Amino acid sequence: MKNQAAKILTPVLLALAVSTLSPLASAGGDPHGKVHALSSISSEEHPFGKQGDPKKATRTIAIDMSDNMRFTPSEITVKQGETIRFVVKNKGKMLHEMVIGTMDGLKEIHEMIMKDPNMAHEEPYMTHVSPGKKETMVWQFTQAGEFYYACLIPGHFEAGMIGKIKVVKG
Repeated sequence: MKNQAAKILTPVLLALAVSTLSPLASAGGDPHGKVHALSSISSEEHPFGKQGDPKKATRTIAIDMSDNMRFTPSEITVKQGETIRFVVKNKGKMLHEMVIGTMDGLKEIHEMIMKDPNMAHEEPYMTHVSPGKKETMVWQFTQAGEFYYACLIPGHFEAGMIGKIKVVKG
């Protein structure tokens, strides 16, 4: 009898938990439909690295965003293989985001967003930050090269809200 009750209650409790947490996860007025999911670390490799394990972060870099469409600092240098914990703070009064990638990749995502401004996009290499809030993103830079971080919200990228990441051989 206990096993039958568990089989019935487990999906019901899971559905209840998801429906209870969903409004909390999407609070903050994010137009991109951000939903934080409890998931494992992605092993997907990108030209600019992969999602980092927070337990293996070698250092923390603070990035500030402002309504003058700038990141501070606007350029950072990391070593190949380094896992960085980015603490991204929005000092402005409007939503901003930080998306890491190659310039071509960022332009491609930006073009898709311009075609559909309400397009939901959520990947381990991006974080959306509500006004006055901060978010954390952990990224491992597995390849040497020059990469970028940008705010791809319509109008922000065009205004120059772009930073540079120089990944040097360790």
